[in-house]
Amino acid sequence: MRVCGLLAGTALAASAALGAAAPAAHAAARISTASSAGPSGVGARSAAVENAATGQLLWSRGLNTERPMASITKVMTAFVVIRAGHLDRRITIPSAVTGYVRAHHASSAGLRPGDKLTARQLLYGLLLPSGADAAYALAKAYGPGLAAFVATMNATARLLGMRRTHFSNFDGLPYPTSYSNYSTAANLLVLGRAAMRLPAFRAVVDQRGYRLAAGSGHHAYRWANLNPLIGRYPGAIGIKPGYTRAAGQCLLFEATSNGHSVIGVTLHSPGSISTISAVDATRLLNWAFAHPG
Repeated sequence: MRVCGLLAGTALAASAALGAAAPAAHAAARISTASSAGPSGVGARSAAVENAATGQLLWSRGLNTERPMASITKVMTAFVVIRAGHLDRRITIPSAVTGYVRAHHASSAGLRPGDKLTARQLLYGLLLPSGADAAYALAKAYGPGLAAFVATMNATARLLGMRRTHFSNFDGLPYPTSYSNYSTAANLLVLGRAAMRLPAFRAVVDQRGYRLAAGSGHHAYRWANLNPLIGRYPGAIGIKPGYTRAAGQCLLFEATSNGHSVIGVTLHSPGSISTISAVDATRLLNWAFAHPG
């Protein structure tokens, strides 16, 4: 099934979300950045944490510095798909996904070409194991076509007020250059807040894993959530990690404690792809819950 008017529909939906997301950007402009009273030991080059309900910035470092965001890109991919709707449509996995993953040494959901999965099922493959193959299949179906989908991502970013963000692809891989997708801590807080307002998004990112039994038209799949906070940090409810050599360890996250929610982001934290680290995020969360503002 072809989804018509995706750009226009997403633009209207994102415009509605802008009214809710914009306070985060405004708060960032009003409140001074990192101070000596902030959390200690945070190694990220850029980082920020805010009150998720009000958008009040609690602490930041390098708030408006543009940096590669790696697979946090896939939060926007999911946002565009969910706002476009038709999540029960069945999508045939293109044969090109296997070569795409291999050529770019990309993280994968292990999708089998020819399998037919719903867009909703592919969101789990996109957001939990950070499948570039799931991102490819969704972008191709919803663009329709990869270039049209990326254009919609950028249009949506502008409507959300993410003025220092640019997408060259739908998955955050470092092509055509290592800085092909970039954003700022301030902009990613806006995106995180907007995405977490979508029930279909929240239903995916707080899961420790997802199992899809073999069914009519598809193989069985089992995906674990790569977010190092889920199931380990009390109250963690999302959102998405990422890593490339240029971006370093990246994590967009949200957690709740005693009815209080905070959302934060770390960009270019120390570490490697073999060990997804929650150290910086944990220090930010512990500090934020002790200093709710």
